[in-house]
Amino acid sequence: MLKKYLIVSKKILPDVYDKVIEARNLINNGSVKGISEAVKIVGISRSTYYKYKDYVFSPDENSIGRKAVISMMLRHEKGILSSVLNYMSQENVNILTINQSIPINGKASVNLSLDISDIGKPIDDIIADLKKLKGVSSVKLLSVE
Repeated sequence: MLKKYLIVSKKILPDVYDKVIEARNLINNGSVKGISEAVKIVGISRSTYYKYKDYVFSPDENSIGRKAVISMMLRHEKGILSSVLNYMSQENVNILTINQSIPINGKASVNLSLDISDIGKPIDDIIADLKKLKGVSSVKLLSVE
């Protein structure tokens, strides 16, 4: 099914596509009373709106890069995992799953699957900050969806 779609930079597309999306957003968020008012504001005809409204979409910020998996090596000491989880909470990271191995030689492997749709900074910065936390030996970003 995805073979029917393309991701294209809007720099090469006519402005009309962007205006259809803008009109739809005005309608959906209640800024206008109806389609006629929306198309008038954005500067397209009603027929143009109806022609493209079901075929032109803008990727939602939350639809790209919403999930990530990281792997960490933590020292086996009280509070280290807790400090990692507290940091994640401060950065608006929602933890979906936690898998922790039994500590061997004073270290435990921890894998976290994350919902990163609400983070306020790049995931690379979060990884770098995690590496600086006390008791965190290593952090690797395994995947991002």
